Formats: sequence, structure tokens, C-alpha cells
Amino acid sequence: METRELRYFVAVAEELHFGRAAQRLAMAQPPLSRAIQQLERRLGVVLLHRNTRAISLTEAGSVLLREARTALEAVEAAERRTRRAAADLPGVVLATKAGASSELLSKLLDAYAADPCAVAVEVVLCGPGEPERLLRNGSADVALLHRPYDTTTGFDTEDLHTEQQIVVLPAGHHLANRPHISMAEVNALTDLPLPRWPRRDGSYPDGPGPQVRDHTQLTQLITLGRACAVVPESLRAQLRDDHATVPVPDAPAVTTVIAWPPHSRSKAIADLVRTAIRL
Repeated sequence: METRELRYFVAVAEELHFGRAAQRLAMAQPPLSRAIQQLERRLGVVLLHRNTRAISLTEAGSVLLREARTALEAVEAAERRTRRAAADLPGVVLATKAGASSELLSKLLDAYAADPCAVAVEVVLCGPGEPERLLRNGSADVALLHRPYDTTTGFDTEDLHTEQQIVVLPAGHHLANRPHISMAEVNALTDLPLPRWPRRDGSYPDGPGPQVRDHTQLTQLITLGRACAVVPESLRAQLRDDHATVPVPDAPAVTTVIAWPPHSRSKAIADLVRTAIRL
């Protein structure tokens, strides 16, 4: 399969409409339809269910969509990393979620800067899910990720810190003085639904909670009594007086990891990782 064919298929699979996919690809619809049919014939499988009203993915189509996204990301990452390797000014791009692991990040940057062999570190603060995406597509050289929220499959990683989670409530909420609360009780708070974060494609999952894009937006919604949130315990230091926190013992523990592309030979990345482990 060619990357061109994969891009065509991903566009159709995401839009589920040949006309919109053709417009997105800046091409005519007939050659796009022929390209998908040719791909199906070569693979010997049906990728799309077609009728006069709608298009849907077959099981084989769902598998190819997942694999095609991974393959295209790998191609883009190879291009970016090759160009970065040829850059005149060496440096490291570190991606991390804004507001997360702030104390660790500060200590890491200070300790690494003290190394005589240190290079410049560009820090990219992202929304949820973005550090993983930037690392996969080659825009970042290293990232601080958080399991189980981020997927570390395909990366080399080192665990740095594991912590429990808390629920953040508006100050004065009737549960604010509890010694702990269960996830079942959190999910039962219909007056304070959990937020909905965007998926990789920008869409939001269904549910009653408000759509949020960043930590600032979330904390304001909690202050207004429109949502609650389950977050790592270390975020407690960044909250204001108009928030209350309660431990959630049965919420999954969150592990901060430093991740980088497998088989990397960058000395700068290796030095940064060693500094993180030492801290």
C-alpha cells in the first residue's frame, strides 16, 4: 500500500462521506472512489459498507483505519526527525500537559541545565493527549506522559512517580468534608458531572458533562458548580480556595513517565532521561 492510498482511505473513513472526503483532499470524487475500490480489490476485503444513504466501516475497515493512522504518523515522524537531526542548532523539544507534573518539570529543567553538556530545551505545554501525539508524529523528542490516561505503547519509557487521585469539588459542597469518596459516588454526582475531553480527532464522547479543552476552563467550571474532576493528587497545590478536594482511593493510580522514541541515539535525550531518573 502507498501512503497516498492510506491518506485517501483515512479521509473517507473519518468523514464517512465521499464528497466531504474529496473536498478535504482537494480532489474530485470519482478518482477517490476508484482508489478506494482498487484498494479493496488488492486487499481482497470490503472496507466500507455502502448504500444510497450512508457509509459505514466494516470490521476490516476499522482495523485498517487504526493501522493507517499509525503508519501515516510514523511517516510524518520520520520526516520531522530527519529534518531536526540536520538542524544547525541542536536542541530537545519536550512536550508535557499544561499544569501536570509542574514541580517535577521545574526540577528537571534546572538539574539538566546544570549539566555542562546540556543543550537548549524547548518546552511545549499541551492539552490532554497532545504530548503523546507530538511525540508520535516527531514534533517532540521526549515527553512527560501519564498512565493510564496516555498510551506509552511503542515508546521507550522510564517510570518517574506514581500518585493517587482526588476529586475536585466546589468549596462548600456537601461531600467536601468526607475523608474519602468512591468512584461510584463521583459518577453519581449528577449535579456535578465529570468533564468530557476531546478525542484525538477533536470530537467529544457522549455524556452529560461539559466539554473542556484545558485545565483553566475545567477549574472555572468547577468553581461555578457545573462539574467535578478526578485528577492526580499533585494538582492540589495549583487549586484555589474556592475548590475542595477529597481522596478517591479506588481511582486508578497515575504514573508519570518520561518517554522517547525507541532506538533513539540522541545523547541529549539520553542525558535528559538520566537526569529525570536521578531526580
